[in-house]
Amino acid sequence: MQRLKDLYMSYRQIINYLIVGGLTTVVSLFSYYICVTTVFDPKSPVQLQIANVISWVAAVTFAYFTNRKYVFESSAENLYAEAVRFYVSRVSTLLLDMAIMFMTVTFMGMNDKVAKLLVQVIVTITNYIFSKYLVFGRK
Repeated sequence: MQRLKDLYMSYRQIINYLIVGGLTTVVSLFSYYICVTTVFDPKSPVQLQIANVISWVAAVTFAYFTNRKYVFESSAENLYAEAVRFYVSRVSTLLLDMAIMFMTVTFMGMNDKVAKLLVQVIVTITNYIFSKYLVFGRK
């Protein structure tokens, strides 16, 4: 048991980041499903995208506060500036996600499921780096 505790303490930030990421995914899926089962019709392309955007905003908002408190333990006084950096970094990795999906699936003919898995690994690592050094790492 002590070995597990020591292992956790050695990799605490990364482990907490992955746990928060899993919970963020749950928030995203839950908010999307609430939207499409109560308010929006997923058969309508516009309503589908509105539900998707709402779920993305809910997930990123949840991710900001949980990463701030439990992963990076930020004590920055300017919450607004920190939050703006977080959202900008997440929008940039969303665009990275879209660009890589477009290149791998459309240009290279890669299977979309395989491409999405690859993209998720790249985006997760990039989000961690951005959060650690650009968002929460500032003094």
